Amino acid sequence: MTTMKIIKYLSLGLVIILAASCKKNEITYMTTPDTGNAEFQLHYYAPVAANTALNIIRVEINDQLIANTKAPLQTYNSIPGGSAGRFFSVAPGTNTVKLYMKGKSADSLVYNQSVNMTARKQNIFIHDFTKAPVVFDNGFPYKGNLTETTDSVAWMKFYNFLYETPALGTTALKLQYQYVDPHTGNLINIGKPVAFGEATDWSPVIVVKDNLISQGTRTMTFKIKTVDANGNIVGDLQILSGASTIAYTATMSVGIARRYHQIMAGFRNASPNCSVRSFAAL
Repeated sequence: MTTMKIIKYLSLGLVIILAASCKKNEITYMTTPDTGNAEFQLHYYAPVAANTALNIIRVEINDQLIANTKAPLQTYNSIPGGSAGRFFSVAPGTNTVKLYMKGKSADSLVYNQSVNMTARKQNIFIHDFTKAPVVFDNGFPYKGNLTETTDSVAWMKFYNFLYETPALGTTALKLQYQYVDPHTGNLINIGKPVAFGEATDWSPVIVVKDNLISQGTRTMTFKIKTVDANGNIVGDLQILSGASTIAYTATMSVGIARRYHQIMAGFRNASPNCSVRSFAAL
């Protein structure tokens, strides 16, 4: 038998062996078909001190563990963490949310409420341990986020979870979130004014790169105005800072085509002082 024939038969035999091997070692994965589940991100924005003792070390949905000490739900923060655009998934309808803090001898149940979820993406906010969560539609699928259509635009959604003091409770103020236009220096409204427990729609924010050799970011300035019952701007939101009361202002690095949840929480006239925390949606 010639060398060429030997190589031919060896090659043919190898193909047959590999084919048989693939059939015998078929790899399968445990999966759950997407049949219209409710998807959610959980936000912890009760007006508490930002320290580890008040972190949520266990989260259960319908008595099923979804987060523990390896990835706790920290104060003024959200889960799932790790990257933007992640969600938990449950069946639509009424679901129970239980939160635990670290107790002296065992985990202490600090929150036990029911919440109705729909077959969409949603953001669930816990702002009071005695009240049901506030649910917002996430607005997915997002529009205007393809690179060729964003140009110099980012998108923001502003939430009002501002408290006055521990004694007074939630604020009665309607808030108008604004940014400083990088072209003109003028203040531009981000959505409409919102009362406590409300949020704006996704609103565009103009971003002009402050470094040409960059992916497209800029450090921008944000302000908040108070609004009367007729929708007229009254003045700057005044907040406690140390022993003084000042007009709220903040800066943040904003990226072109990104989406940000902007959440005002904490006490306006007490400690822990209020501020806007940012949570990236995209």
